[in-house]
Amino acid sequence: MQSESRLPPHALVGILRGVVPERVIEVANVLYSAGFRVIEVPLNSPQPFASISALAGALPADCLVGAGTVLTGQDVQRTHAAGGRLVVAPNCDVQVIGHATKLGMRVMPGIATATEAFSAAHAGATQLKLFPASSYGPQHLRALCTVLPKEIRIFPVGGVTAEQIAGWLAAGAAGFGFGSELFRPEYSLNDIRHRAQLLVRSYLANSTITKVSSAEKT
Repeated sequence: MQSESRLPPHALVGILRGVVPERVIEVANVLYSAGFRVIEVPLNSPQPFASISALAGALPADCLVGAGTVLTGQDVQRTHAAGGRLVVAPNCDVQVIGHATKLGMRVMPGIATATEAFSAAHAGATQLKLFPASSYGPQHLRALCTVLPKEIRIFPVGGVTAEQIAGWLAAGAAGFGFGSELFRPEYSLNDIRHRAQLLVRSYLANSTITKVSSAEKT
């Protein structure tokens, strides 16, 4: 896609839950070609550390690779040892955040409430995963953004479709994580490519509209 270069480097996270090591590189290459520069392998996938290691050795240096569903410090350590530099969690665990930041990794803990968001920020996280996004909606995000420090960036994850990206961006989303909207083990490469391109196009179109709208208000 010619438009991929206009994507912010780490705006879209491709979540490959259930991917197997034998297929992970071909799937990631499809996502990279569409514009994705962050690939997450959830640790409840088959042989996740083998997949992370394969991706770390095969993808270009500008692609951030790591683990999702990270629940313990040991998970963080094993991810780092496999070559991953990203830690994503479904919850806010200050020990996981601290362990990842000490290793110089990008960490994205899961939050839902203002209390969790501030706890994550105080522990050193600047990028937060609003999860599950479909349970809360853009208005919840908008409210969080009014009280959190400006440097905190929130990524809705879980149930966000291409048609819903506009509303989330208008509410203050810094980016998104896409799971089953993008990848399931049974999806063909052509299906994954189509889904990835659709999400990228929607993000690009609506982020431009959001920037213009914000400029007009100022």
